[in-house]
Amino acid sequence: MDPVLVIGSGLAAYTLAREFRKLDRQTPLLLVSRDAADFYSKPMLSNALAGKKTALSLVMKSCDKMAAELNATVLAHSSVDSIDTQAHSITTAQGQTHRYRDLVLALGADATRPPLQGEGAEAVVSVNDLNDYAHFSDALAGAKTVAILGAGLIGCEFANDMLSRGIVPTVIDLAQHPLSRLLPQQASVYLRGRLEAVGVQFRFDVVADRVDRSGAGFAIALSDGAILQADLVLSAIGLRPRVALAQGCGIAVNRGVAVDRMLATSARNVYAIGDCAEVEGLNLPYVLPLMQQARALAATLCGTPSAVLYPAMPVVVKTPACPTVVCPPAAGAQGQWSVESTTEACEAHFVGSDGTLLGFALLGAATAKRQSLLAQVPALLAAD
Repeated sequence: MDPVLVIGSGLAAYTLAREFRKLDRQTPLLLVSRDAADFYSKPMLSNALAGKKTALSLVMKSCDKMAAELNATVLAHSSVDSIDTQAHSITTAQGQTHRYRDLVLALGADATRPPLQGEGAEAVVSVNDLNDYAHFSDALAGAKTVAILGAGLIGCEFANDMLSRGIVPTVIDLAQHPLSRLLPQQASVYLRGRLEAVGVQFRFDVVADRVDRSGAGFAIALSDGAILQADLVLSAIGLRPRVALAQGCGIAVNRGVAVDRMLATSARNVYAIGDCAEVEGLNLPYVLPLMQQARALAATLCGTPSAVLYPAMPVVVKTPACPTVVCPPAAGAQGQWSVESTTEACEAHFVGSDGTLLGFALLGAATAKRQSLLAQVPALLAAD
């Protein structure tokens, strides 16, 4: 019997495998991974320093333990070169061919690299997986200052986390405020104030143009002509879904691998989930969407076709200096933000013209209202 074959071993891949095994213990299950395929939680990478975590201690279960737990075959360090959707097979870089009954692309996303000039540009680090974190953690040895490119979710989380190591982070962004894509301006200003109060520094309305080596550290030339000195430069400007493998075999892609509500791609018996998947135009690189996808797809693969449902799904920003929960309104939603803030809390509501609550942002003590507000927000993708 040909297996259900999953390309990937990240949180999306292993969550799907677990959900599948709850429903089917017999069908062969094969996971193919380009890395060591150990199980860890990628979202923990951006707050691991405060917990004094090493790359090794972040591993929750080894590849072998996951294979045994799932009654699966897990091929580590095995990159997939090509997919033959007609023959229902994949070919690895090692020249092995594996057939599949159903194929699931859980490819993840790559860190976006900034277009930097300078002979130090290649030394700019990003943290997108466990190996990256190991390299980053080693590079931090002895560092006192770090320049972070990007004031989005990951940039702010890393900045807050570095304070636990006595490192002064300077966050650089072209926007005027942190988390500018998630928060209304007044809430962004509140977050900035709370992070600055504990030692995070910001440089807004500028980008880094070039990075050059300067002694044991780096000189970062900014677009306003200023030069910033730092011991290390971390890029956190976003993620780009991995679509090359799908595109190479003729599967339709947009920003991500294009899938319908059944998570099916344009190729028969091929599906996509997680950071690489774009579900009816929505590419949501967060934990809660992939959990919804995994449950739905597991049922489909076990013979019960199930469309993915997206309830209102809050994003938790791991900035202990300013606890933050955001439930963004749907793209294109019509409405207005209203914001109230005090010293202890900031609460923002995105309300439609008919008075419906379409999204919210809660900072500081206001995060206690998360559940009560969540119940009021309509689903992103509801049942038909």
